[in-house]
Amino acid sequence: MESLGRNPSKKAIRSPAGPGAQSSRNQNGQAIKFARRTSSGRYINLSREDLDMSGEISGDYMNYTVHIPPTPDNQPMDTSVAVKAEEQYVSNSLFTGGFNSVTRAHLMDKVIDSEVTHPQMAGAKGSACAMPACDGKVMRDERGNDVTPCECRFKICRDCYLDAQKSTGLCPGCKEPYRVGDFDDDPPDTSSRALTLPAPDNMDPKMSMVKSTNKSLLMRNQTGDFDHNRWLFETKGTYGYGNAFWPNKDSDDDGEGLEGGMVETDDKPWRPLSRKLPIPAAIISPYRLLIAVRFVVLCLFLHWRVTHPNEEALWLWGISIVCEIWFAFSWILDQVPKLFPVNRSTDLSLLRDKFDMPSPSNPTGRSDLPGVDMFVSTADPEKEPPLVTANTILSILAADYPVEKLSCYVSDDGGALLTFEAMAEAASFADLWVPFCRKHDIEPRNPDTYFSLKGDPTKNKRRSDFVRDRRRIKREYDEFKVRINGLPDSIRRRSDAFNAREEMKMLKHMRESGADPLEPIKVQKATWMADGTHWPGTWAVPSRDHAKGDHAGILQVMLKPPSSEPLIGGAEDKIIDFTDVDIRLPMFVYVSREKRPGYDHNKKAGAMNALVRASAVLSNGPFILNLDCDHYIYNCQAIREGMCFMMDRGGEDICYIQFPQRFEGIDPSDRYANNNTVFFDGNMRALDGVQGPFYVGTGCMFRRFALYGFDPPQADKVVHKPNAEAYVLKPSDFDPDLDVEQLPKRFGNSKILAESIPIAEFQGRPLADHPAIKYGRPPGVLRGPRPPLDSAIVAEAVSVISCWYEDKTEWGDRVGWIYGSVTEDVVTGYRMHNRGWRSVYCITKRDAFRGSAPINLTDRLHQVLRWATGSVEIFFSRNNAFLAKSRLKFLQRLSYINVGVYPFTSMFLIMYCFLPALSLFSGHFIVQTLNVAFLVYLLIITICLISLAILEVKWSGIGLEEWWRNEQFWLISGTSAHLAAVIQGLLKVMAGIEISFTLTSKAVEDSDDIYAELYLVKWTSLMIPPITIAMVNIIAMFTAFARTVYSTTPQWNKFVGGAFFSFWVLAHLYPFAKGLMGRRRKTPTIVFVWSGLIAITLSLLWMALTPPTVGGTAPADGGGGFQFP
Repeated sequence: MESLGRNPSKKAIRSPAGPGAQSSRNQNGQAIKFARRTSSGRYINLSREDLDMSGEISGDYMNYTVHIPPTPDNQPMDTSVAVKAEEQYVSNSLFTGGFNSVTRAHLMDKVIDSEVTHPQMAGAKGSACAMPACDGKVMRDERGNDVTPCECRFKICRDCYLDAQKSTGLCPGCKEPYRVGDFDDDPPDTSSRALTLPAPDNMDPKMSMVKSTNKSLLMRNQTGDFDHNRWLFETKGTYGYGNAFWPNKDSDDDGEGLEGGMVETDDKPWRPLSRKLPIPAAIISPYRLLIAVRFVVLCLFLHWRVTHPNEEALWLWGISIVCEIWFAFSWILDQVPKLFPVNRSTDLSLLRDKFDMPSPSNPTGRSDLPGVDMFVSTADPEKEPPLVTANTILSILAADYPVEKLSCYVSDDGGALLTFEAMAEAASFADLWVPFCRKHDIEPRNPDTYFSLKGDPTKNKRRSDFVRDRRRIKREYDEFKVRINGLPDSIRRRSDAFNAREEMKMLKHMRESGADPLEPIKVQKATWMADGTHWPGTWAVPSRDHAKGDHAGILQVMLKPPSSEPLIGGAEDKIIDFTDVDIRLPMFVYVSREKRPGYDHNKKAGAMNALVRASAVLSNGPFILNLDCDHYIYNCQAIREGMCFMMDRGGEDICYIQFPQRFEGIDPSDRYANNNTVFFDGNMRALDGVQGPFYVGTGCMFRRFALYGFDPPQADKVVHKPNAEAYVLKPSDFDPDLDVEQLPKRFGNSKILAESIPIAEFQGRPLADHPAIKYGRPPGVLRGPRPPLDSAIVAEAVSVISCWYEDKTEWGDRVGWIYGSVTEDVVTGYRMHNRGWRSVYCITKRDAFRGSAPINLTDRLHQVLRWATGSVEIFFSRNNAFLAKSRLKFLQRLSYINVGVYPFTSMFLIMYCFLPALSLFSGHFIVQTLNVAFLVYLLIITICLISLAILEVKWSGIGLEEWWRNEQFWLISGTSAHLAAVIQGLLKVMAGIEISFTLTSKAVEDSDDIYAELYLVKWTSLMIPPITIAMVNIIAMFTAFARTVYSTTPQWNKFVGGAFFSFWVLAHLYPFAKGLMGRRRKTPTIVFVWSGLIAITLSLLWMALTPPTVGGTAPADGGGGFQFP
């Protein structure tokens, strides 16, 4: 895979064909270009003279080049006005397209009703165009200043500038040809020029500038330009025209140490970015021993149970034996993968030193970290409030990661204008919020959470202006919330006004045309954008091409890519002094994929795959981090934490980094185990010591290359080419079984998408700074700027999110998120593990992400129902771990088998929960007598269970109460949601029938309580089995007690056995009973039923203890006078 970097860059791919230009495609679609690959994997165009220079030179002397470095009086200037104009056009245009339709770019003067100030944001415009009868706006640079392409400073908009260039090439202001950059007060741009001088006859051989293909580009940066800063740093040269580069005479031409940058001169010892911390032996050794002891005791106990049947009640004995054998099997599947839990730690300071700090090869301190594309998914603004999504976006834009390496994509699967304008408002507010967070080191960077924190906000704040800045930001955020919450009414009023105007126009037209005035006016009730045009997505009043499931694909670059250099703010630019603060914002893109009737859009998995393709075309970050709309970044360095694993030695075979899910707004007692800490801190930490944790849907950093369905790097598949410098890597080089001609079948017909794959793989490699790193990349290759966006690239991104693009491809089957299951997350992770990848569990000291979770009983049950249904679908599909390949490790296979099997435990659990009641009713127990052997086995198993729980609490860090809450909800969900999932899955597989379990919600009377939702009582059919189990066990206990009391020969041993297990069942159902009771101090009907049962039982007990007398004489038999009928 060493040749993976030999690939064309996006810049080379995007270069437009023109006179004298080297097009990336000819008429036959083949790539023909004269270029040379830099150490970063990018290509730079070469002239014929450059090609002659790059060959083998016979002789010791050749021409050398003198470079003019940038001095304080000679600063390089970006003269590509056309590129600026194109990027401005892209960021101000709303792109739409889809199946059998032309991709259109709608230039928007206004994106939102409020004023836009940040120059990166869509809708940001400069001064008015000076051309007559033109209402366009002048282009703006990174600082928001007007861009004037001519020396006469004539203000002209982008369209007029392009028209002038095409027609006469003359500036409309001075009537002279455009001479960009030759201003009297600006120095000439010589940074990209080189003065070629002939070599003197007696020139020293050291003056040979280019001697091999590797060193010819040694002093070039990623864009192909000469790296003057590095040249000055290495040569210690002085400013002037006489300094030339002197390469090392003794350097090895064929060595790879210089590729991508000079060798670092410091002698710091190599250190890993992450470490694996084993569990202390004093905890893990007894833990493993107890697992073995309990396994042996279980086997002996089951053998004893099978060989000692209860002859008096074989049916009771048989049911219990079957259930206990299944419970033992289920315990093995759950417990054995926990044999090797691990902890991990990261070194963030070392990551910063390696990738972000200035060095001899990086004097300016540009970051060498790979790009990260952040995905946020939302579908319905009514169920997922736009303010919550906007806060998540703000936390992403303010993350502590190089701005130019971070891109954020939001997927609006509902195509709602409300979400679109809410995201635009969030991008506008980020102009203040993001620099404020950087200036004062704010945590967390979700503004709603930050301003809701209790405590002293000035703690650990050093700047004297913090209080003033915070007060101003708080006021701006309050106004921001008002605007977001007022968007539905604003959009409705705006649409009503425009629709009324259209009706008036239609009525006027009908009058002028002489139509019948009584004929009803037919005007579509459209939804209108802020600029007075139709919204291409879903309308409030659905119509054709504007309804949920039927609308065009939409893509809007809300924030265009930032400049490669820091953009320092000032004291007068904003309401806050941002002096010495970088005010750049990451790229932010709104995406709503095309939807049409008759297509299976595959819900969230399809939306995520659309984002994968669109981001590959636009930014192609080698890593992807996906979040739900209600999960925000709580730790601004979370991305860096994950990057410590990806960039470390051995990180090339990591497919994803899974972070634990943490939740807010859950009641302190965590009644329904919403935090799920046993799973996230126990099971997932244990799997990290095997092959890696499951993918759980959110808070996960993916390697893009692994999502594409490729296997992890293998040494026996590496393809080495003799002419490595000129060789362009193809995807088949790291997957020999992949035919290049079959690329469209796997990834679709986008050539740009296919060509981005090797680039993403190369840029996602760890640094090759240690001999043990076999699949690394040279240091410094990712320090160059990203190519600017143009309309052709954005149009390509629109085409890959169309509804037809996945037809006859492997998207959803092998590539991307996998389709066919409600729990697409688990299946996607399973496919990667099955190909040999491994994953890592990253638990940070400060929670990486936080989100919300349902806290009332019914919503929690339906959440578990969805998960269990997906597990049943996995069990009956080819994703069953029984069918896994040999690359899946044995313990990892057991854990995935448990994922598909655990819902079926509900059938045995329900039977076992009824066994105590059946035992009490029948007067028999699961064993014939409570002898010593049974009690000893039961005691040992119970002691092992308690000891394992205590040790698991120790190494996982969870609380004993949390462990008990998890046990309680395991029985509650096992007797309700899991059983429903099994029934639903069996009916779907065998009969093709799908059942939906609906619920009825009751309004909350008191909304002041933050846990008001906890007390909601929503009836659902899932509650029937647990209620039945509880009632039957309660009635059985009191019935058996009364019968035993009145029995002439009471058998208390059988009653105690049955009552003990009934109490065990009822103790687990206690949270369920509290959920039925609703709010405190309110008495539901069930309480009266239970009270009546207790009253009757107490009456029977009183009659037994104080029997009635007849004539003052007690009955002769000494028993009570009451008998059951």
